[in-house]
Amino acid sequence: MILVDHPLVRVHITALRNKATSVDAFRLHLTALARLMAFPVLGNLATQEIEVTTPMAQTVGVRLLREPILVPVLRAGLGLVEGFRDVIPGAVVSHLGMYRDHETLKPVRYYSNFPMERQNHPFILLDPMLATGGSAVDALDYLKSEGAQDIRLVSIIAAPEGVARVANTHPDVPVYTAALDKRLDEHGYIIPGLGDAGDRQFGTL
Repeated sequence: MILVDHPLVRVHITALRNKATSVDAFRLHLTALARLMAFPVLGNLATQEIEVTTPMAQTVGVRLLREPILVPVLRAGLGLVEGFRDVIPGAVVSHLGMYRDHETLKPVRYYSNFPMERQNHPFILLDPMLATGGSAVDALDYLKSEGAQDIRLVSIIAAPEGVARVANTHPDVPVYTAALDKRLDEHGYIIPGLGDAGDRQFGTL
C-alpha cells in the first residue's frame, strides 16, 4: 500500500469526512484530491521522445507511449474521474458497474465496457472507499480476465481489512490511498470513514 501524504491531501480528506460538508463542496474536494493523487499514481508512465519546434529552435520532448485507461467503479468512482482527466486529458474512461449486496456484503457486477484494443495500457481502477476489499478484488479479477496487466488501484480512504485482502489476492497491484483508517464496523463500513461516498457526492442521502 502506498499512502499519499501531503498537507493539501489531509486538508481535503478532513473536508470530505465532515458530515456538514455540502454535496457540491464534497464533489469539489473529491476532484481536487483526485488531482493531487494523480501525480504519484501516474509517476512512472512510459514516454516516447518526439521532436518539437519552439518559436526559437528545435528541441526534444516526450509524449505518453500509452495513455492510461481510467476505470471508475460506478457510481462512487465517478467522483475521481474529473480530477484525473484534468491531469491527463487524453485518458480513456472505461466504466465498471458494481454494487454491494447489503446482506452478504458481496459485490455484484452489472455493467462493463472494457477497451479490448488497449489491453497493454495502464489501467487505473478508481473506487473512493476500499472497505472489505470485495468489490476491489472482483474488479481486479475482471480486468485481468480481459487481459489487463498493468493495474493500479486508487482509493481515498482504506480499511486495513480491504488492503490486506487485495494484497493477498492481487499482490502485483499497487494500492494508493490518502488515508488508512482504523477498522470496519459490523456493516462493513469504514470507521471513522466519511459515510457513503456515492450518496454524499450525488445527494442521495
